[in-house]
Amino acid sequence: MTKTDRDFVATAFIAACRDELEAPKPGNVHVFASGHRMEAQDFLESAEVSAGPLTAPGAGVGARIFGAVTATLARVKQNTNLGIVLLCAPLAHAALNFPQEPLEGALRRVLDALTREDATEAFKAIALANPAGLGKAPAHDVGGPAEATLLDAMRAATDRDRIACQYANGFSDVFGLGRAALAAARRDGANVEAATLRVYLAFLCAFPDSHILRKHGAPTAEAVLREARDFAQSLEGWRNVEEIRAAALAFDARLKQAGVNPGTSADLTVATLFTARLEDGHG
Repeated sequence: MTKTDRDFVATAFIAACRDELEAPKPGNVHVFASGHRMEAQDFLESAEVSAGPLTAPGAGVGARIFGAVTATLARVKQNTNLGIVLLCAPLAHAALNFPQEPLEGALRRVLDALTREDATEAFKAIALANPAGLGKAPAHDVGGPAEATLLDAMRAATDRDRIACQYANGFSDVFGLGRAALAAARRDGANVEAATLRVYLAFLCAFPDSHILRKHGAPTAEAVLREARDFAQSLEGWRNVEEIRAAALAFDARLKQAGVNPGTSADLTVATLFTARLEDGHG
């Protein structure tokens, strides 16, 4: 890999994180409103310091995850981007190691080649970040030694975590649902803010957010899913960016007042924007 390759991937990652922060994602942190004891600046700094470890020359996927999470915790003293890093580390690895191949196919090669060492490093990162609602798992618990590859561990967690599902299904939500929403928004002439919101809502309306599920339980996650679908339907045909933003911020305030954060939907949004930048050749 040349320095330019690494710089391109790192720049694409930071830009994807920045784009996600500049959209009024209901319930999540963004430049228009803080939330959950976090500010948008915390996430931007997290992206900047984690981009280096995420694209480190010769590193495995697990080492990229551990390095990025460690750098984040050292800078902002809290878990801001574990889900983002778990999703973007294999994408970065694929782009760096198989730059001439289509990203989706390269990613599948990376996932199939994950090792027990990758699992060990990822487990350490997850334990350090200590995300809300982590709890104990009946198998492949991050508090214990890794006994299988990272892919096998993620497959075992698919019933409770949508990020784990991406490892198991080749990131089909990202390359399918997320990229389709982004493409549709671009065809409609949406600016970056509106297009990013469309991607976020696509995930929020498709399935119960697993961060909400872990922290608040199924009834709350299902209620947010229904409200998100009603909200998205209410926006159909809208073109005025300021009116869309105002409506999104009203929904945002309701969710934050209830302490509800659709963090997984936000993480999947970053991954979608990252894949788009990698595939489109824009850092």
